[in-house]
Amino acid sequence: MLKKSIVLLSLSIAFITGLHAQDNSKPKTLIVFFDGLRPDYITPEAMPNLYAFRQQGAYGKQHHSVYPTVTRVNSSAYSTGSYPAKTGLMGNTVYFPEVDKTKGLNTGEASELNRISQATNGKLLTATPLGQLLQAAGKRMMVFSSGSTGQALLQNHLVSGGAIVNPTMILPESFKNTVIEAIGPVPAGGEPNTLQHVWVANALIKFGLTANGPDVSAIWFSDPDGAAHANGIGSAIAMASIKSVDHEFGRILDSLKAKNLYNHYNIIISTDHGFVTHVGKQNMAALLIEKGLKKDRLSEDVVIAEGAIYVKDHDPEVIKKIVATLQQQEFIGPVFTRGTKSGDLKGWVSGTLSFEAIHWNHPTRSADILVDEDWDDRKNAFGYAGASFSGGVAGHGGFSPYEVHIALMASGPSFKKGYTSELPTSNVDIAPTVLHLQNVPVPPQMDGRVVYELLNEKAPATSPTKAKTDIIETEATLPSGTYKLQLHRTILGKYIYVDYAKANKVLKAGK
Repeated sequence: MLKKSIVLLSLSIAFITGLHAQDNSKPKTLIVFFDGLRPDYITPEAMPNLYAFRQQGAYGKQHHSVYPTVTRVNSSAYSTGSYPAKTGLMGNTVYFPEVDKTKGLNTGEASELNRISQATNGKLLTATPLGQLLQAAGKRMMVFSSGSTGQALLQNHLVSGGAIVNPTMILPESFKNTVIEAIGPVPAGGEPNTLQHVWVANALIKFGLTANGPDVSAIWFSDPDGAAHANGIGSAIAMASIKSVDHEFGRILDSLKAKNLYNHYNIIISTDHGFVTHVGKQNMAALLIEKGLKKDRLSEDVVIAEGAIYVKDHDPEVIKKIVATLQQQEFIGPVFTRGTKSGDLKGWVSGTLSFEAIHWNHPTRSADILVDEDWDDRKNAFGYAGASFSGGVAGHGGFSPYEVHIALMASGPSFKKGYTSELPTSNVDIAPTVLHLQNVPVPPQMDGRVVYELLNEKAPATSPTKAKTDIIETEATLPSGTYKLQLHRTILGKYIYVDYAKANKVLKAGK
């Protein structure tokens, strides 16, 4: 027993002090995510610490969430520098028939992710995570999160050379007692989740932000997302959650300054998605059952995982009937299907755009149909614009600009001061930029790019500097009228950023 305790203690010490000799002459990196942060939350009144940080650092004004604009899609996209077409993580709810043939799996639970990993021979993601690349270069990454275990795990799902600290999951297990003894037991969650935000910030300060700490630390706050889902954008609880996470961010900055480490860190800040008010009451599964296109809620003929629809045996006639039915519904917005061949931007079904056009064309995990609810610009009771025909109080996941367009902020010795960029960026650009800052080669298979425009160094001659916009359009003639779909994109060299998608229906007289 004594021998085992000594081994566990040795492992814990290794995660604190580092498995490799630290090169303290090079800046470390801190990644900060505020879940569900709309850019218009960042005001001197609501978020004074983040507002001041944005003003003095580099600001990417045209930053993009990865579609579907949900948490686990973006945690895996940022951690791999790749879109769902390469990560294989297609939504917050995903369908793996080898795990469950009748329903989707909740990627918010690490236990469900582990079931997928076991069923796919370790291929939870089909892209290489940042943590693994850093470990191969003799560097370490630690993840701290007050959110779901799934979101935390997907930031470094192999726990390569580092650790994950989350209120309900600490990996490796040998590190758990060390964390609890150092910062105390995990407090209960709440709305807002203030106590757990404090706890996880304490963990970051204790184990991440030290002279001998990991080369890369990442912290993810579960608010304002958690509070806004239940209470609405601009509600008292949602605004309290914003102040809570901003306060913890201020504490993190103060800790770096107190340790004389502030000028030794490059800090990159983003979010997973924006937020909209929900104004819908319809249910897609109920609609398809009513129309005779799905047998029942748990039938295997048609399985729905959020907006992804999987049709048994990929029956083309069933797929076309479902698409035509959806395109006639008031609450349905953009609809996507596979392209007929590689490179097609339009889907094979009339009036749809292709998965390839939105970086969702995974060779084995894409559904037969991907559907989004419609959206508009209406304001809620607190003056926040953007509404979706999804059910519930408020949320995200759609293709409106209110969900796609988010903020990217950075500061530190490697970044420009007081600078705003109009060039498009995305969460897939974070991993390549972190690798560059850590002097680790960026794998060519990554979809993202190094955001040289925010760095205070000369960009390579091959780095694109001018962006252009384009619109892809398609339409279908239906018994009820015409369904038209537009996809707005910004193109920067070989990098394509999807801004938003919008469907419009022109009904025939009397329909």
